[in-house]
Formats: sequence, structure tokens, C-alpha cells
Amino acid sequence: MNEEEPDGPYRAQPDSVPYAAGATVVALVAVLTAVGVYAFATALAAVHPLVAVAVNVVAAVGVAPTAWRWRFTPVVRWVLAGAALGVVLGWLAAVIDQLAS
Repeated sequence: MNEEEPDGPYRAQPDSVPYAAGATVVALVAVLTAVGVYAFATALAAVHPLVAVAVNVVAAVGVAPTAWRWRFTPVVRWVLAGAALGVVLGWLAAVIDQLAS
């Protein structure tokens, strides 16, 4: 056979990437994650703002190695992109909310 083998058992070929479906997954996961991170951060900020920062940083640092390993898996990469975007949006919303109050 003259077909090229993929880079690994779970890697998609560049011409077979479903961008429309992936963008939909990114958007949905980003919204859900942003709402969860915002709610969690504001609840912790009611206790103490530094507790909210510390817990969010520890959670992000703890998840980062696993997310980094899974970043090329075809379906999971879209979920990870949405989760990363949602975390950033949730943090921004929580910071703006804390600064406004």
C-alpha cells in the first residue's frame, strides 16, 4: 500500500478534520465551563478572594498535564479547546465581577 500511516493510532489526517462540528463542540463546552468556573470562583470569593485564586490556579495546574497529553486526540482536542476557552472566560467574568462590586 502507498497510503501514508497516521502519526499515531488516534491522530486524524489533516484533510479529515471536521471543523464545523469541532467549532460547535468548542462553543458549547466553553459556555458550560465558563458558567461553572464563574459560579465556583464567585462562591469561593465570598469566603476570601485569595482562596478563589488559589483553588483555581491549583485546579488549572493539576489538569494541564493531562490536557497537554490529550491535545491531539481527534474528539478530545475540541473538548479541551472549549474547556480552556471557558476557563479563561470564566476567570475574566469573575475578575470583572469582583472589581465591579
